[in-house]
Amino acid sequence: MGDAEQDRPHPSDRLILPGGKVDPDALREWYERASAEGSDEEQLGTVRFELQRDVGSRLDRYLTSRVTFMSRTQLQHLIDEGGVTVNGRPGKASTRLRLNDVVEVVIPPPPSTEIQPEQMPLDVMFEDDHLIVLNKRADVIVHPARSENSGTLINALAWHFQNVSGGTLSGVGREFARPGVVHRLDRNTTGCIVFAKSDEAHWKLGRQFELRSVDKRYLALVHGRVEPEGQVIDLPIGPHPSREKGYREKYVVRHDDLGKPSVTIVRVRERYEESGQAAERHGDGEERGESTEESGTPGMKGRPPQGWGEKSGATLPLCHAATSPLPAFTLVELELKTGRTHQIRVHLSHSGWAIVGDDMYGGRALMDTCGRTLIARQALHAALLSFEHPISGKPMTFVAPPPADFRASIEHLRSRGCVPVHVQGTVPMKRLGLETT
Repeated sequence: MGDAEQDRPHPSDRLILPGGKVDPDALREWYERASAEGSDEEQLGTVRFELQRDVGSRLDRYLTSRVTFMSRTQLQHLIDEGGVTVNGRPGKASTRLRLNDVVEVVIPPPPSTEIQPEQMPLDVMFEDDHLIVLNKRADVIVHPARSENSGTLINALAWHFQNVSGGTLSGVGREFARPGVVHRLDRNTTGCIVFAKSDEAHWKLGRQFELRSVDKRYLALVHGRVEPEGQVIDLPIGPHPSREKGYREKYVVRHDDLGKPSVTIVRVRERYEESGQAAERHGDGEERGESTEESGTPGMKGRPPQGWGEKSGATLPLCHAATSPLPAFTLVELELKTGRTHQIRVHLSHSGWAIVGDDMYGGRALMDTCGRTLIARQALHAALLSFEHPISGKPMTFVAPPPADFRASIEHLRSRGCVPVHVQGTVPMKRLGLETT
């Protein structure tokens, strides 16, 4: 009986060559495919072996025979940093393997090229030898991808470590120019994001994201009146079925095998309606069975009201728009239970509440009554991030105040008519960086 039969990989794992060794080419392709499919949280390659005989060898020696592109010293470091478990518990290099033992290994891609350091402004919220937390600004991507190989947070962090604080990002993901990336935010999403500076911190932070023990709270300003005030959107998300230009970057709700489980908790914080609109909503229109949705709500029929044009600008004399009713808007707090690419944007848009400024998913720029643009990018902000420090175990919570364009939009809408909403489970508004009205 050969090794391939004696040490079975997990049935879902296709990274094993005949004979039981990890295939570096298959591993590289797996990482590339995982990146192309997209996820807000970085996926790590995990291999599981179920021992069908009493091998009697040390864990580090056993892995050296299975992961041949990593040295024994590298594998010992991987074991010491928590990247290997035996029967669900952290392994030791000296652990003797026996019949029926289950060995799980989180394997990084092979090391690769260096990231070019670039000086860029960074809002550092916290940094030590193991991690760094940033308040990400808009219009910047997290890591090099496709044709965008510069101007990313990874480039900026390389310069920061070289010239300011010292240290480096973890080696995990370096093969694909994503060292230290534990989770991601879209280009125009602002707020809290954490990067790992050591491999041990990376494995342990990644595990917290995998187990959903990280608390992530977002604020989004959306078109329309969100009801009910507290709800769970549990809809699978996958790539848009069209691969044509303009669609291949999009994601949609899918109920086939390409749809991945995705769960978002939505809690209403404030509604913005001009005086009298709420009463009208329960008046003659409902009695006649007419729709009570505003005509400017994305996904609804009817012309957008005056003063609320597309991102390129409105076509009506906006200074006179004050005579028109203000379409309904809602400020929502969102809690992620999964981390799919574009998850919040897809879930809200699919439900009829596109995020203001998110033109990819039906949102429109927000302008004041004189035609001045208040916010043109998606009004989505990662306000709070809470996790355990991967080394000390200390609870850590970070709050990033919303940027100026987000705050200006809220202040403008509040001035037109605001109804605060109190839903169980929300974070106090002041703690999220927004004063209440």
